[in-house]
Amino acid sequence: MIVLASQSASRRALLSAAQVPFEALSPGVDEDAAKEALRADGLDARALADALSELKALKVSRRVPGALVLGCDQTLSIGDGAERGEMIDKAVDRADAERILRQLSGRTHHLHSAAVIILNGEPIWRHVERVRMTMRPLSDDFITAYLDSDWDECRWCVGCYRIEGPGAQLFSRVEGSQFAIQGLPLLPLLDFLRVRGVLKA
Repeated sequence: MIVLASQSASRRALLSAAQVPFEALSPGVDEDAAKEALRADGLDARALADALSELKALKVSRRVPGALVLGCDQTLSIGDGAERGEMIDKAVDRADAERILRQLSGRTHHLHSAAVIILNGEPIWRHVERVRMTMRPLSDDFITAYLDSDWDECRWCVGCYRIEGPGAQLFSRVEGSQFAIQGLPLLPLLDFLRVRGVLKA
């Protein structure tokens, strides 16, 4: 059994489908404040995803001593350099989502999907996976129709897309793991859980 420091429906679905025994607890982290502080320290997109994952797991680990606590986070960067490019956050509202999709339209960006496991307040495993994603050119009509159909779900996703849903239509090329896009570097995590005896080898 592990404890997932997240209420993300996508991450819960991934773990359930892989038959990983878990319970989910909210980490109670002010993500916006944490991101602002970590960015002020100069963290790039990869390091930011890793640090936020650790922070979430640490918050929950204090409440469940002896448990393996899994924290996860994703960041998105676009522009020069996979990690050092401009970071894009979750949309604050629908107008912001339209802006983000226009910004990503026809361009390549990098999604960084991080996971950290903490036991008794100490990190014992971590992994960050990067996915290179190329969005096709999107018309304004398509963006409007897409958000009309999926806004209630995609509003919670960095980049405003769910690859497992209508968001698949946004892309012309994806290089990397779909699990990572959905919020979890699942295969490396499963390897670790087998080593720990949580899953059968």
